[in-house]
Amino acid sequence: MDKFTVLEGIAAPLKTINVDTDAIIPKQYLKTIKRTGLAKGLFAEKRFRDDGSENPDFVLNQPAYRKAKILIAGDNFGCGSSREHAPWALLDYGIRAVISTSFGDIFYNNCFKNGILPIKVSPEDLEKLFDDAERGANATLTIDLAKQEIRGPDGGVITFDVDPHRKHCLLEGLDDIGQTLQKSAVITGFEKQAQEVRPWA
Repeated sequence: MDKFTVLEGIAAPLKTINVDTDAIIPKQYLKTIKRTGLAKGLFAEKRFRDDGSENPDFVLNQPAYRKAKILIAGDNFGCGSSREHAPWALLDYGIRAVISTSFGDIFYNNCFKNGILPIKVSPEDLEKLFDDAERGANATLTIDLAKQEIRGPDGGVITFDVDPHRKHCLLEGLDDIGQTLQKSAVITGFEKQAQEVRPWA
């Protein structure tokens, strides 16, 4: 998993509330267990028309936001089913952070496990960030995880809370497997001792 330290990039405003994981990645894209190639399915039913052409009204299809790294979203983002493909699709598209007032619990946890930083802010701070994001490519945001700060294009700073363990894992680029591998010496020692005590096992 790539480390998350400081992220600077364009933020796309998605003011819709209650965006569920089926909207983030529709069910027809769930046939794979690979984490790559899912960007094409991200918000597919909103990004594309029935004939496959792009919907120019959808934010990620607008020229200013095609390379967005941050998503500013309405309340209760990522609600609904537990599909891990939702953060996979966001990450494959290039989104490394999602900012909202609230998230679906499972989606929120899955983001951390896949290298995406979900940030909870107050409704007032979210409105400020929407204002910044609506200025397009001329207004980038900077997210400093170590300092737990979001810096706006005009120098404004919004602070946020994050669980210390999850913060550590993102800063170090540790997913569940990475955390386990950090204990490889202890695991090897345990297995060796167990083999000596129970050689028949």
